[in-house]
Amino acid sequence: MNDRTCIVTRKTAEPDELIRFVVGPDRAVVPDLKRNLPGRGCWVSADRLHIDKAAGKNLFARAFKRDVVVSPQLGEMVDRLLAKSALGALGLARKAGAVALGATKVESAVRSGHALLVLHAREASEDGLRKITQARRATAYAGGPEIYAYKLFSETDLSLALGGTNVIHAAVLAEDAGRAAQKRMVALDRYRGGSPDERAMFAAIAEEDDAAEDVE
Repeated sequence: MNDRTCIVTRKTAEPDELIRFVVGPDRAVVPDLKRNLPGRGCWVSADRLHIDKAAGKNLFARAFKRDVVVSPQLGEMVDRLLAKSALGALGLARKAGAVALGATKVESAVRSGHALLVLHAREASEDGLRKITQARRATAYAGGPEIYAYKLFSETDLSLALGGTNVIHAAVLAEDAGRAAQKRMVALDRYRGGSPDERAMFAAIAEEDDAAEDVE
């Protein structure tokens, strides 16, 4: 078996598209997000669906060719670790000045094209989202970057990570620390099933551009 072949799909992929697992001294299967734990590892596509399937169908035992212990909460454990990593990277980005807070500053970062992504707390209201969403659409339609928005965390989670209070909207900026945070946000979003509404929005913008070209 190729070292980077998903044990569920049997397809090879890049490391960032997979999660590595190893067996601990107690025979427990544990996630190795940093891919640096010792011992033979196996790989699973980096989303909750495939990890739950690997656990439910006893595929870890088959991959490791031995009896292993798979926690029934393995999928939730991976989610918590990915969320912790993403929030940690977000905190570092804030310290490096690569995060804008508050609806006004977020909208400005989006319209200027300096934002890599936008974060909304789960508690964010539709009214609070509207202007920022409009700014993201306008920026993309004008030929600027496609700036995705994510609702991955609660207001409490964002406030603790960013050292603020009542953090509802934040933008991660296009700097090194911001790109590190972006990578972890994308990984967490992918693990939780992705953001099909975001892809649909930008696909619609592309269709509008194509229609405009046809008219010309």
